[in-house]
Amino acid sequence: MVEHHQQVLDAFMKEFWDYYRDLLAYQQYPTPQRKVELIAEFKQLFSQKTSYWLLNERLALTKAKQAALLMVLDYPEIPLHNNAAELAARTRVRKRKISYGTRTKEGSQAWDTFMTLSETAKKLGVSFYHYILDRITGTNALPSLADLISQRAQSINLGASWQFP
Repeated sequence: MVEHHQQVLDAFMKEFWDYYRDLLAYQQYPTPQRKVELIAEFKQLFSQKTSYWLLNERLALTKAKQAALLMVLDYPEIPLHNNAAELAARTRVRKRKISYGTRTKEGSQAWDTFMTLSETAKKLGVSFYHYILDRITGTNALPSLADLISQRAQSINLGASWQFP
């Protein structure tokens, strides 16, 4: 990489992370005025032309995705990143590498089902072992994961901004 390009990239990355921090702050205290300001800042940040043509191409591609990238301005409760989804997918990949995959389509579906149940139970603070035991024995002493998800969504007011007039 040319040193000048690195300097241009470093300057842009500083602006980018400043903007990211502004979005995080907006999530905590969203206001209509700040939303308008952040949209304008996004347009300015990703409309700039630099002396680094690869960066310019990436800026244009990012600007084209403005609606999807700025959904947080309409729905502040959604995360700004997908790290949780990426980490969950990594678990599945590790298991596939260790056991060399499944032999059948049904086996793959079973893996996906049980890994999803396991990760969901973990995120909800439920013992996966006890949950499966509860369901297999038919005791049904534990609430369903769907009910727990609904309760959690209500407790954190998830979807509050999704209320339509």
